[in-house]
Amino acid sequence: MDQTPLAERMRPTRLEELIGQEHLSKPGTFLHNAIRTGSVPSLILWGPPGVGKTTIANIIANEVKAPFYTLSAISSGVKDIREVIQKARFQQGVVLFIDEIHRFNKSQQDALLGAVEKGIIRLIGATTENPSFEVNAALLSRCQIFTLNPLGREELEAMMLQALEKDPLLKKVSVELKETDALLRISGGDGRKLLNLLEIVIDSFKDEKVVIENERVMQVAQQKVALYDKSGEQHYDIISAFIKSIRGSDPNAAVYWLARMIEGGEDVKFIARRLLILASEDIGNANPNALLLATNCFQAVNVIGYPESRIILSQCVTYLAASPKSNASYMAINQAQTLVRQEGDLPVPLHLRNAPTKLMKDLDYGKSYRYAHDFENNFVLQEFLPDKIARTKLYDPGNNPRENELRKQLQKLWGKKYGY
Repeated sequence: MDQTPLAERMRPTRLEELIGQEHLSKPGTFLHNAIRTGSVPSLILWGPPGVGKTTIANIIANEVKAPFYTLSAISSGVKDIREVIQKARFQQGVVLFIDEIHRFNKSQQDALLGAVEKGIIRLIGATTENPSFEVNAALLSRCQIFTLNPLGREELEAMMLQALEKDPLLKKVSVELKETDALLRISGGDGRKLLNLLEIVIDSFKDEKVVIENERVMQVAQQKVALYDKSGEQHYDIISAFIKSIRGSDPNAAVYWLARMIEGGEDVKFIARRLLILASEDIGNANPNALLLATNCFQAVNVIGYPESRIILSQCVTYLAASPKSNASYMAINQAQTLVRQEGDLPVPLHLRNAPTKLMKDLDYGKSYRYAHDFENNFVLQEFLPDKIARTKLYDPGNNPRENELRKQLQKLWGKKYGY
């Protein structure tokens, strides 16, 4: 009997078999064209677990008929990288797939640079973490970055139906997929986890008629599915509860969810990075020190690591949770970007333009600009926005002591122009 997990048995080998990620796979897209012409560059696939990163790497190797090597950043080192590169010198178009490339340290990533630059290998790296943070800039500059989207309900259900219809083993079983909510909820949008859970549930019926309902799925999951999966649903559910507890100013709940992650072996940098984002998104100018502490926390836990870093994380978490909250800066950049997309590239007013040449000066670049420091209190009324959107208020200070002071300052400077 085939012991290969269902997700692996159902892994597509051709681009048209891929479910989801149409922004990458449909005709006319860059990746589709690159695969069809065999001119696939080195690339980084960034997205949540189980959305098709490994599958796309396999499809590329299969479609372009290239020698294909796989390394896991968890268990491989520089020696393994050099062995693959040595083999690649005697082959054409080698594809090297590195799963969880964000776990490679700088020296391991540096070992790839020369071979990627010279075209000895085509690197495909998969990561669940933002490559801008975790992949060396030198290596990143030599790769195309593709972002994979989370799989939606329709796509996940399509994967299950496809498995029931096409998998040689499941085709032998009469399965009624009566309810899917529990399967989808437990798998957390992870297609690989979903298919493997589906198979476990079907196997649990033994000689019974297979009718998949939520209650049966939950019973099986509680018995056979790990309680904490760092790359699965709980990873995202617990970080969500953690962030919402800090945003909701509850240090007790926040430190509890922190402990859950620590006990589950969560990556210390993953936690610290989320605190950095939260300090700006949810606290911002209500307490500017929050971002400073979160930055220092991130740097400190990178130096110290577990177990002592738990103390530093706890200090930062409780401080952020107890801080006054404001999302004014976050809302301001959201509104500003929306305005840019709506209005396009509005011209910079002439008085704000740089005038390094005589021609530019003759065209009135920089003319009428008033240097703020030449005026009382280092301020003078003038327009800084394009004419079409003049007087548009994007930053609205939050209602907290620090930002109320900022509001008073802006009222004093701008009067009624922005409605502060």
